[in-house]
Amino acid sequence: PVLLINMLAGSQFSFRLATVAWRPVGIAVCHRSLCSVATSASVVYQDGLPRFRIPLPSRGKACQFTMKPLTNTVSDLTASIRNEDRGVEQIIFYTSDGLRIAGSDSIESLLRRDFDVQLNDQRFAVTVPESPVVTHESVDQLADLKAMISQLHSALNTPEYQLAKEKELMQQLQDLQLQLEPMEAIRGQLAEKASRRTRILTWLSLSYMGVQFGVLARLTWWEYSWDIMEPVTYFVGYGTAIACYAYYVLTKQEYTFPAVWDREYLKKFYKDADKSSFNVEQYNELRQRINDVQSDLRRLRDPLMLGLPLQQEKLMKPQPEQQ
Repeated sequence: PVLLINMLAGSQFSFRLATVAWRPVGIAVCHRSLCSVATSASVVYQDGLPRFRIPLPSRGKACQFTMKPLTNTVSDLTASIRNEDRGVEQIIFYTSDGLRIAGSDSIESLLRRDFDVQLNDQRFAVTVPESPVVTHESVDQLADLKAMISQLHSALNTPEYQLAKEKELMQQLQDLQLQLEPMEAIRGQLAEKASRRTRILTWLSLSYMGVQFGVLARLTWWEYSWDIMEPVTYFVGYGTAIACYAYYVLTKQEYTFPAVWDREYLKKFYKDADKSSFNVEQYNELRQRINDVQSDLRRLRDPLMLGLPLQQEKLMKPQPEQQ
């Protein structure tokens, strides 16, 4: 009997253990969030940025929202709150006097004084602490300070820098001029030959026109009459017009005397340059580099760079020597 009682007792104990083992037990699960138990709305400053701690009605907890004072607006804060809690239907910001704050106001303007925030039917008073937030006025003051420091740095270091830079540019200019000097002599010879040939062609054209005029005059007043020579002069003039148009068709340039002069001059110049192995591209590159260096020198000697008024620019120019 005792053994039977013990066996029954053990079975009952095992059954109770099994019952207890399979009984559902509630387990608390924690989520990592910036939210905390909602008490009131507040504003704190961390790392120079305002952080709004707003209670969310649906969650019953306060969430933290970080805003940028100069770029974000009240509408941005409202949108962030609604994205965090879809149960918020109404968000209104008021001043301490009860005036509604527009959504276009900046966060920096909102934090200049205490305010109230209404979430649905709950309204919270927010006390704004002393802020290290940068305002538009402080930004302007900082810009003025930077400009003053820059002017002071220029006043202390600009003369030495300008002297060193001017010396460097003058050395570059001398080197380029030494490289250009032999090429300049060859270019002068080629330019003189091309100009002489173009002048010869110009005088030959004038001579041809004079001879043509004399022949037509002789045939008109001595050999024949105007009635006979009138068609001849017409066709001579029309032939000249055809020749001018043919020049335009072939060269894609209007037949003007300066254009014809330049074309004949360049043709002769490049033809002689090829014969004498004169590198026109290298010459043009050296000339361009010299012009760039001279332009840099003019800018370096500008009165604004030297801190001089504009009316004293004449003092920078060399005065003519007195005889």
